[in-house]
Amino acid sequence: MTKSIYIIELHYTVSTAELDTYLLAHRAYLDESYAKGIFIASGPQHPRTGGIILAHNVSKETLAEIMDNDPFMVHKVATYKIIEFNPVKASEDFKKILGI
Repeated sequence: MTKSIYIIELHYTVSTAELDTYLLAHRAYLDESYAKGIFIASGPQHPRTGGIILAHNVSKETLAEIMDNDPFMVHKVATYKIIEFNPVKASEDFKKILGI
């Protein structure tokens, strides 16, 4: 396997009450990348100090642009870090999700 997968780690910089003001807009924005086959899964961390998004089928540069336009970033209620990795092993089910 040589296809890159990205882990986007979000870190909330404000209270969850303030963050929740933008939650619906954030999720709607994520839906655009799900529809394009870029995002695989997403959700909050436990405890709720940030979130995780799994992505593929995109360059790291394009992914950074997508994240820069996320309402959480636009309103400066979170920061993010993109971690790229190249899986060398995966379950058959995950391979199907990735299309490899």
